[in-house]
Amino acid sequence: MGTYERFLDQDLSMEHNITTGQVYQRVIAQEREGKLLGKCVQIIPHVTDEIKRRIKELGSTRSDDILIVECGGTVGDIEGLPFLEAFREMRMEEGPSHTLFIHVTLAPILNPVGEQKTKPTQHSVQELRRIGIQPDLIVVRGEEPLTQESKKKISLFTSVESQKVISAPDMDSIYGIPEKLDDEGVLTPIFNQFHLQERRPDIKKWAGIAAAFTSERPRVKIAMVGKYTALTDSYVSVNHALSHAGAAQGVDVNVDWVDAEGFEKNDGSLQTLGNYHGVLTPGGFGKRGSEGKILVANHTRETGIPYLGICFGFQLALVAYARYVCGLERANSIELEHDTSHPVVHLLPEQRELKQLGASMRLGGHDIHLVENTNAFKIYGQGLIRRRHRHRYEFNQDFRSTFEEHGVLLSGFSDSGRRTEIMEIPSHPFYFSTQYHPEFVSRPGKPEAAYYAFIHAANRRAGHGPDMLAN
Repeated sequence: MGTYERFLDQDLSMEHNITTGQVYQRVIAQEREGKLLGKCVQIIPHVTDEIKRRIKELGSTRSDDILIVECGGTVGDIEGLPFLEAFREMRMEEGPSHTLFIHVTLAPILNPVGEQKTKPTQHSVQELRRIGIQPDLIVVRGEEPLTQESKKKISLFTSVESQKVISAPDMDSIYGIPEKLDDEGVLTPIFNQFHLQERRPDIKKWAGIAAAFTSERPRVKIAMVGKYTALTDSYVSVNHALSHAGAAQGVDVNVDWVDAEGFEKNDGSLQTLGNYHGVLTPGGFGKRGSEGKILVANHTRETGIPYLGICFGFQLALVAYARYVCGLERANSIELEHDTSHPVVHLLPEQRELKQLGASMRLGGHDIHLVENTNAFKIYGQGLIRRRHRHRYEFNQDFRSTFEEHGVLLSGFSDSGRRTEIMEIPSHPFYFSTQYHPEFVSRPGKPEAAYYAFIHAANRRAGHGPDMLAN
């Protein structure tokens, strides 16, 4: 979802994410309410009808000309079969001039012989046709561009014209892919099938944005402190936001994923953070690695390393400050220590009576009011922003005066002041933490302001550029 938002510069809503759970829950609820008139609930037509209803409803509520619907996974996966059947039915109902099937496949290269293999694509299309769907276009991923021989072979065995077999090879930057697809002529068959007048896209601006991600640039080293270091996709939105901020400032952001638990086992290893120009603690939850993140938040405060904390990173920065500056030695989040004597982070009031945890967090966009004459106000250049959230715990404002007396500036609030959104330390080169997730609105060519300021501070530590927060 984030990839679509970044490329299209559109903010998508929860309605854009259609899941199996949502579909089955709705169908079962209809049956319980008697709306199916006692009929036996079946995959076809009840589940497929619900999938189609959601897609059509989304299309009818927006003014878009084309709605892109992605069915994730691999053809043949049991999870995707009801969705593919719904798509097959929609082709029958809407007609080929209003629907278009694009099948994305893989053409691997056998390294010992350097041969590009088309068999995976052939078999994938055969499986798709067995389900009842004939692709109109095939986009083939691979390490290298498709050879003409491979294109002809795929065309022959899939009944897709060779000009509709599109090569999408690996590139240095994902943002160079639109130009590559345009060069491959992907738009012509799309315009033809929809009976639209063909138009050439003006991608000069996009080309300039993409070039900033591949040019030779000075490097800034960032340590990302988390516990999901084995699966870096866990922080994919954060990685892109850092990349956007770096490209906009002419620097290459190199991110090292650092396991927070390592600092718990050896706090002397905190000194290794001095090798970095900035430290970021992203969102997360749970006790594992939390003490390491608290140690990191305190170490960056003491040593002047630029620090950006996001969501859980914001909460643990508050815990660190409470312990090491405010003298509240047992300070903690009640998520981590339920009976802590100093619960500087506690459960949102509206969460306390909930019995079901699924989809019950404080989610989505909320207006945030920024305090004038603060770093937050300087960074965003305005007094009101709107950002997305995903959390169940928050700063306990009973401790607000204690923090402010010890040098913390709380500079952003939402929900009529009930929620604290931003913590900053004015005496620090850059110490900025947010309860919200700023990375969700970052775009190539339009970096989110907090990430931009963080990379700017890191760049300054690296010996480049002035202080953007200086008066």
